[in-house]
Amino acid sequence: MIKDLLKDSESHMQKSIHALVEDLTTIRTGRANPGLVEKLHIEYYGAPTPLMQLASISVPEPRTLAIKPFDKTTLKAIEKAILASDLGLTPNNDGLVIRLNLPPLTEDRRRDLVKHVHHRLEEARVALRNIRRDSMKDIKDFETEKMISEDDRKRGEDELQKLTDRFMAEVDKIGHTKETEIMEV
Repeated sequence: MIKDLLKDSESHMQKSIHALVEDLTTIRTGRANPGLVEKLHIEYYGAPTPLMQLASISVPEPRTLAIKPFDKTTLKAIEKAILASDLGLTPNNDGLVIRLNLPPLTEDRRRDLVKHVHHRLEEARVALRNIRRDSMKDIKDFETEKMISEDDRKRGEDELQKLTDRFMAEVDKIGHTKETEIMEV
């Protein structure tokens, strides 16, 4: 019973980590990364559609993204969505491909991005703590309903804490890696 609960908690925690990694790919670093724009929603025949479904995104140079739409009629819509986004990038449209040149980040902008990363990391830690809290409550409920003994409850709580600590360390590692990427000149 506790093993199932721990497996479920681990699965939820892995999903939180995955969401964090996906979230951090949208934060700009010194190099071009397709993850920066692939989730950008484009108005396509009245429906918001992610850019990765409408175009191929490549990195021809370290500071350049090339976006080649599958349907050339979407060029204007893609350009408009990039300008409206908070990326702060100006698209260059040559009629076939949209090029995004990523200017070097200033020191102040790097610091702002690092603060933003720390905010996202804290959100991930809170999500992990909430999963732990809910699972701890379930373990205590099992004991009050006489489904497990007090020793099993303590063992389950210890295992849950070890699991949480492992995922917290992973969050810290991911955050340190992203911060290093951002501060790299």
